[in-house]
Amino acid sequence: MDETPFWQRKTLADMTPGEWESICDGCGLCCLNKIEEWDSGDIYFTDVRCKLMDSDSCRCTSYPNRWDFVPDCVQLTLENVSEIQWLPPTCGYRLINEKRDLYWWHHLVSGDPETVHAAGISARGRTFSEEDVPVDDYEDHVVDWPLTVGDMPRDGDGDAEEDERQRAEEIGK
Repeated sequence: MDETPFWQRKTLADMTPGEWESICDGCGLCCLNKIEEWDSGDIYFTDVRCKLMDSDSCRCTSYPNRWDFVPDCVQLTLENVSEIQWLPPTCGYRLINEKRDLYWWHHLVSGDPETVHAAGISARGRTFSEEDVPVDDYEDHVVDWPLTVGDMPRDGDGDAEEDERQRAEEIGK
């Protein structure tokens, strides 16, 4: 039997529903409100979280019923994961779709769902509920930390600095 972890041997299309759901690292970055500039299409992250996101766990408090409360919640699917430009560079779905490995702090690698928080990747402790911030004030809450990358996933060649340079170039595109 192949002992290679499923995320390294399967594409997103080949994953079971349980495997698909486990790719989420629980960072909460996709649940941050974003601002899109109408003229340029540029998207900016804010530190304003969805009203359903728990600020400590960075998970949805009503995941199965979220559309009842947030009709415009975006569900990642096989069809849209490569199209959504605002996925953070650390997103497990994005990484696997780009045929890259998961970061060391991802719970599937570390075995601990707290490592995403300990590594400083998640939104824990950095956000405000959208119920407390008027939409007109979102521009005052624009942040760039969701687009920063922590330690790079290892591709096996031992050159982490080169990996980081390449990924920085990709992000800059």
